[in-house]
Amino acid sequence: MRENQHNASLESDFTLEAVAGALGRSGFLSLPQIKEISKSSVVKRAHLRNKLKTKESDKPFVSPVEIIAEFGFPSTNPRRDQMDEAEICEALSRTMNVPFVRIDPLKLDVKSVCSIVSKPFARKHLLVPIKIKGGALTVAMVNPFDREMINSLEDVTGCTVVPVLGMRSEILKTINEVFAFEHSLMKAEKLRDAGYDLGNLEQLAEMMTEEEIDASDKHIIKAVDLLFQYAYEQRASDIHLEPKRDKGVVRLRIDGRLHDTHSIPKKIYPSFVSRIKIMARMDIAEKRKPQDGRIKTSSKDAEVELRVSIVPVAFGEKIVIRIFDPSVLMQDLSSLGFFPDQLEAFQRFLHRPYGIILVTGPTGSGKTTTLYSALRYLSNPEVNITTIEDPIEMIYEPFNQIAVQSQIGITFSTALRNVLRQDPDIIMVGEIRDRETAEYAIQAALTGHLVLTTLHTNNAVGAVTRLTDLGVEPFLIASTALGVIAQRLVRMVCKECDVPAQISEEEKRLLCLEDDVDLSNLRAGKGCEKCRNTGYKGRTGVYEVLEATEEIRLLVRDCADEKDIERAARRSQMRPLLSSAIENLIAGKTTVEEILRVVPLAG
Repeated sequence: MRENQHNASLESDFTLEAVAGALGRSGFLSLPQIKEISKSSVVKRAHLRNKLKTKESDKPFVSPVEIIAEFGFPSTNPRRDQMDEAEICEALSRTMNVPFVRIDPLKLDVKSVCSIVSKPFARKHLLVPIKIKGGALTVAMVNPFDREMINSLEDVTGCTVVPVLGMRSEILKTINEVFAFEHSLMKAEKLRDAGYDLGNLEQLAEMMTEEEIDASDKHIIKAVDLLFQYAYEQRASDIHLEPKRDKGVVRLRIDGRLHDTHSIPKKIYPSFVSRIKIMARMDIAEKRKPQDGRIKTSSKDAEVELRVSIVPVAFGEKIVIRIFDPSVLMQDLSSLGFFPDQLEAFQRFLHRPYGIILVTGPTGSGKTTTLYSALRYLSNPEVNITTIEDPIEMIYEPFNQIAVQSQIGITFSTALRNVLRQDPDIIMVGEIRDRETAEYAIQAALTGHLVLTTLHTNNAVGAVTRLTDLGVEPFLIASTALGVIAQRLVRMVCKECDVPAQISEEEKRLLCLEDDVDLSNLRAGKGCEKCRNTGYKGRTGVYEVLEATEEIRLLVRDCADEKDIERAARRSQMRPLLSSAIENLIAGKTTVEEILRVVPLAG
């Protein structure tokens, strides 16, 4: 079995000389580069060994890949300055016939692979099992030619070991994040079986370093803190904890899509829920009613707020935790994705002393980020900014923020009526849901206040129809509306793994693309560790900015239909949502698939 899986000569091949020679023969390294490696390798190896020292090893293994990367040779990729480990590993994979993997923690069968090796063993030997299937165990290793280690793993596991090349940084990151969480759950489960008292839990969660967390013997606390830290580092916007018949499931929403990440043993899932309830100052005894709460945490010297919602479902209590990162929720307006002409129009609206600005789009389209970013843009000591929200998304001290609490009679409309007596300059209303709120918002705009609010409509022109449907008189809309911004969020192509892309004739037809449109810069991500093999990393807004020109005001006043208003808006150079998305496509920022998924098509 071992001879089939691993040639005995490979161990001797993984020397610096052999690797450099193989990369030279393939044309990846030049002769002068190979000579420089031969001349200076001793110094580079010593430097790396000193840098990589750990408490587990005074003389850590330093791979040929790491030594070659240390030289900083020019990259063969025109988009990069220097060769990095990933580029060298890819070349080595082709040259020495060993698979190279980028580890995606979100795609690991965590429970299975964590039961195979201990965390100290994995750290010491720089390896991590990444998949087990049909008696074959795939193991990512810094040295995939270490026959002795492969033989030992096969003896211990009884599996055929399939070694693949991995990078030290990714292997250690996976061990620290994923294994630490799973092992904490295992320890907690054992202690729960033994009747261990989990003890009192603090009100303020601190996202600690791994060393600080390991100092605690309360494994539920440790597991929850690790989960928060991991979600934050993965750029998750939401954490879902879902009870199933025989376990709990952890899912993270990243760039708008949910990913299963971990499972929680059924017997400790209630303790997990109780830990989060206490942190969010909820009633831990109440299991029949929905509850809402907030947690204030810190990570890397930044304060982060978590909004917690708990709802009872068939197999227990389901938790959704929304992560409010200030750097995401409040951005510079120029970084949101507006084109220059759209940004200029939006800023014109914001600099008007009074009137109403409407931001529209479905749930999850980035409306709150647009509003908060606009309010921060306007914020200064000379203005009184008051917000009415359900709930308050993020506490920001310069704003006077009011939370809607319908159970005690504080609704959008009642709060807005009272805010008008508070001498506001700028008012943000989280959402217009009914006629009364709409009328108070219009009244505020008429009486000298700048009002920003949201509506759920498909496009900018639809906001006018929505207000009239709510019972607002058209002449009042025409008198107060400054402009409407419709928006969506599209995922961006990962810059680390993007490659040229093609578009089919059917896709051209769906997007109404003319034959003379330049599509030479289309890009798509092939998938890498940086983007979790999705091909996308991050999101950007696509916008439709309708400015209330004199012509449009007259059409609104005279109850013109949406088509007439839209034609007038296009005459005033409004760029429709689809056109904005297509410009991002042409620039190589997003893909056809993403546009078709998110943006409403013409007609």
